[in-house]
Formats: sequence, C-alpha cells, structure tokens
Amino acid sequence: MQPSRTTIGIVGLGFLGRGIAACLLGYGFKVKGFTRQQSTHDAARKHIGEAVGEMVDHKLVAAVARDAWPSKYEATSSLDTFRDCDFVIESVIEDLNVKNGIFDQLEATVRDDVPIASNTSALPITVLQKGRKHPRRFVGTHWGEPVHAMRFMEIIRGEQTSDEAFQMAMELGDAAGKDPAVLKKDIDGFIVNRIGYAMYREAFHILESGVADVESIDRAFRNAVGLWATLAGPFRWMDLTGANLYPRVMRNLLPKLSTSTEIPPTMLKIEESGAEGIANRKGYYQYTDEEAERWEKLLREHAWAVRELQEKYFGKPSGQPSSTDRK
Repeated sequence: MQPSRTTIGIVGLGFLGRGIAACLLGYGFKVKGFTRQQSTHDAARKHIGEAVGEMVDHKLVAAVARDAWPSKYEATSSLDTFRDCDFVIESVIEDLNVKNGIFDQLEATVRDDVPIASNTSALPITVLQKGRKHPRRFVGTHWGEPVHAMRFMEIIRGEQTSDEAFQMAMELGDAAGKDPAVLKKDIDGFIVNRIGYAMYREAFHILESGVADVESIDRAFRNAVGLWATLAGPFRWMDLTGANLYPRVMRNLLPKLSTSTEIPPTMLKIEESGAEGIANRKGYYQYTDEEAERWEKLLREHAWAVRELQEKYFGKPSGQPSSTDRK
C-alpha cells in the first residue's frame, strides 16, 4: 500500500480516531476525517499537529511531515466525500446499533471493493458482517492509544473476510509503523482486552475484598508486571522465570481467583458518578488540570521510550525505514 497514492477515510474523531488520523498522516497517507461536531474537528486538528510533530521529533517519520500533513488532510461532516477513499476505518463508540448505522451509510457511498475496518475493542467482526451488502470487505483493526507512538495493532478476520481485505489491512498496519498481531479466530475482546479485563476483574476483587487500596494495587502491578510486560508477553515471561513453576502456583491459586460475571460494584459507582478519568479529572484518582496534563504527558513519553527499547531489542516493524532515511 503506497501512502502517497492512498486515501483513508476515518469515521469518528474521538481519542482513537484522531490518533489514527495523526499516525497515518505522519506516514504520508491522505486522510479524510469525519465527524459532525465542529468542536471535535478543532480538537482533532490540534491533536494531529502535536502528534505528527512528536513523530518527527522522535525520527519516526521524515521532517517534511510536520508541514506536509495539513495538505493531505480533509475534515468533513459528510460521508459523501468518502467516495474516492481506498480504505475506510470506523472508530465510533462500542455500540452495535451505532456502528451498523455508520456501515449502512458507508455501503451506500464507498466503492464495493473498498475494505471497511472497524476499530472495535471487543465486538466480533463476524457479528459486524451480518446483514452487510458486501460482508467480505469487513475486517477488524484494533488500534491503541497513543496511536502515533505505539507499535500495537490487532488485525481480526471475520468468518467472511476476504483475503484481499485482510491483506490490505496488513499492508496498512505495516505502512503505519505497527507490529500487527493477527488473530486466527474471531472472538469477543480479541487478545489484549480478554487478558486485560481478566486483570481488571481481579484488581477489583482484591480492592473490594479489603486486601489493598487502589494505590497499593497500582504500585505492586507497576513495579512487577511493569518491569517485564514491555519486553516479554506472558508465555515468554514464564520461560524466563521457570515454566515448570507456574502449574504449582495455579493449582492452589486458580480456585481462589474471582470468576464473577457481574460488573464490580466499585466500577458501577464510578460510572454512576459521571467520572470519566483524566477526561473530566475524576476517576479512581482525582486530578487537578496540572496533574491530568502531567499524566497525559507521561503516557506519551513512556510510549516513546518503550518503542525505542522495542526497536533496539526486536528491530523495526516490517517495512519501516531506518532513521538515516528520515532526515
């Protein structure tokens, strides 16, 4: 997939949508960003400029990208402008009805051969394909925040996804500096969120059982899992620390872990209170504006540091030029 000749349409310019736009623009793609709210368009444009600037500063892309991206970006409030797109990414809320409404509009607009990728974090692609005019072109591309800095991407085939749509999604991921993980089977939550939500459930179980408070749980996790998780996945970690030891612990521990299928009460209280985390300065912690900005900056700085380490240890993602090519 050649960025200079490829136009990507992005539906939804929330945190992930605007991040995807920034990432693709940094790598030279033409992008059309759709939302109906002018305030969202304004926030997206501000984020894109800052994110592409970071990509240049960290030598991820050529310096010319800093000034070139505005000419490659079209902000739009009409999906009719997607008629000439070569690939479309949907990045709206995790609501099947909302997504289906968007898909109806897209299928009435874009060419029949254009892949439509859903940036869903949990919904099976096979479910999203149901009732579609051309289900073979639907594929899952799960991106993560901060999109412009991290190597993460999951690519998911639905039961009807064509080889062509899947291959284009792979090529897009490679060209956008990602190191895609490909699922062999379409399941709810995919890889990262299935592991992640099992972790969240047990964290709430420990909290609500009175074992430790939020800060202690976070501190223990950060200082242990945080040490190895950017270097190794769970299977490599077991190899590094003695694969034969883990069954002994599991036999005793697994029966004592939470298996609840209910949302934890503490999480429901947070939802009912209207807390959104950093976004409105209220969550499991309380934030001043300065503290919120500091944590957002820390996340970005950490993502860049992790990427640099991963490139040092594992090499650059497939198809990425060396730093000497990015002057």
